[in-house]
Amino acid sequence: MKPQTPASPERRALLQAELRRDIVARQDGYREKALRILPHVCASCGRSFDGKRLKELTVHHKDHNHNNNPPDGSNWELLCIYCHDHEHEKTLLGGYYEGARAQKDTLKPSIFSQFDALDTLIPAASDTDTPEKAP
Repeated sequence: MKPQTPASPERRALLQAELRRDIVARQDGYREKALRILPHVCASCGRSFDGKRLKELTVHHKDHNHNNNPPDGSNWELLCIYCHDHEHEKTLLGGYYEGARAQKDTLKPSIFSQFDALDTLIPAASDTDTPEKAP
């Protein structure tokens, strides 16, 4: 690997400006807003998060619409990563419990028929072979 030459002062200034814009954009994002508005507690299991563990809290959109981000946070709840995964699994698996199938699970016609050679396995019944009923 070729050693990199230091960035020129213009390039360095450009990178620093870009980093500052990213920081401001991140602070204006709905996660940061939710962390400012809501208590740092999982809304599902009640575990409290602070310090380094704060990154384990995720913002869950109650209506599952990630574009619905009201400034008062009424569509958000903070969930730990485990409860957040569980919440989305419930919606993904909900169709299975109601009898629906996912698109990829559609049944294809089988090329095997279990009754193909059945007539060769069972001898034909004749009238003389049937036992008579006892009175």
